[in-house]
Amino acid sequence: MEVLLIILLVLAAGATLFVLVKGVIGMAQQKDISGRRSQDLMRKRVLFQALAVLIAVVLLLMASQ
Repeated sequence: MEVLLIILLVLAAGATLFVLVKGVIGMAQQKDISGRRSQDLMRKRVLFQALAVLIAVVLLLMASQ
């Protein structure tokens, strides 16, 4: 179970990094005038970060027992 959670944590952190880089590249290109794409990417990044934090908390709770 712990190995699965560690793998999920790495995947969530990787997804967060991917969306972050994608958003930074999109801002640098300045193609999105309305900012809608940037907002969508920010929401996804926050979602992946929250998922990673939740998994980390579960892992810490399991380790403390």
